[in-house]
Amino acid sequence: MKKRVVILSAFLSPFRSGAEACAEEVSLALSEEFDITIVTSRLRRSLPRRGTLGGRVPVIRVGIGCRYDKWLYPFFAAMAVRRLHPDIVHAIMESYAGAALVLTKWFTRSRCILTCQSTNTRFLLGLMHRAADSLTVISTPLLARAKKFRRTDAVLIPNGLHLHAIPQREKILGRILFAGRLQRVKGVDTLLRAVSALPAHVHLHIVGDGRSRQDLVLLAAELGISDRVHFLGYIPHPDLYEEFARAEIFCGLSRSEALGNVFLEAQAAGCAVVATRVGGIPDIVQDGKTGILVPPNDPDAAANALSTLLEDAAFRKKLAEAGRKHVQEYDWRLIAEKYGELYS
Repeated sequence: MKKRVVILSAFLSPFRSGAEACAEEVSLALSEEFDITIVTSRLRRSLPRRGTLGGRVPVIRVGIGCRYDKWLYPFFAAMAVRRLHPDIVHAIMESYAGAALVLTKWFTRSRCILTCQSTNTRFLLGLMHRAADSLTVISTPLLARAKKFRRTDAVLIPNGLHLHAIPQREKILGRILFAGRLQRVKGVDTLLRAVSALPAHVHLHIVGDGRSRQDLVLLAAELGISDRVHFLGYIPHPDLYEEFARAEIFCGLSRSEALGNVFLEAQAAGCAVVATRVGGIPDIVQDGKTGILVPPNDPDAAANALSTLLEDAAFRKKLAEAGRKHVQEYDWRLIAEKYGELYS
């Protein structure tokens, strides 16, 4: 008989980001070996309470169908777990799913796994680390944090990507790409200031949406670069990968980042990468080898790095090729196998 596994993920497509990708890809990859159900928050009334992911993995959405469901999620998710009687409960992301795991631990004998994905979470972290029978982290900074909570048994399993899904295209000269949520933590304001110092033929494509979008549009106008900054909004996969494939350079100037799947996607697409030396990014981007690292909040340093890559085609190609080679070890099939071993 297959082991019954419940994956707790407060968000799921269409609200997918790095943590949600982990929940979706691991469950799909392991659905034949394990009886997996995902419990997520509903967030919109248009989303059904029950559905399937990829036609294979049952999905239960809890809540009343509004934005406050994420706050209610720990309680509703714990109740759902109680009804499902799983062998294993796997919470992906410390915040809401981690809180649900703490509540679940009070009334279940299920083995509990917590996957840490964020460097920004503070609330109830100690309780979450203690509630987990097994702990995984996606980057070395999170591994170091686990040790502060006396979890020396934490296992490093990064997020991944589907290498075969990312096309290889001829690059468009002078195109820089950013993809991610438009929030202050992503440092897009620093990127706009850096681009304003670059020649007029350089264009920036910004993919994503968020509460900072209008402020960033206004900033681009103030800097006089509105004609070469293109806010494309949310673009679903696989169309997003076309943006990666066409860009010469991917630039993400995050102020905080646990790992950063977009840097893996950029490397897989053959982009030269400029990133900040924060959080788990140096796990992916090795300065001078698979990309260029700069300090956060430093538009001059970012502009210099971008100028170097734009002007030196040989160096840009060298970084892109090294990045494409490096990313091979992050294929989701390999990552899912590691979780399968943990479940077993």
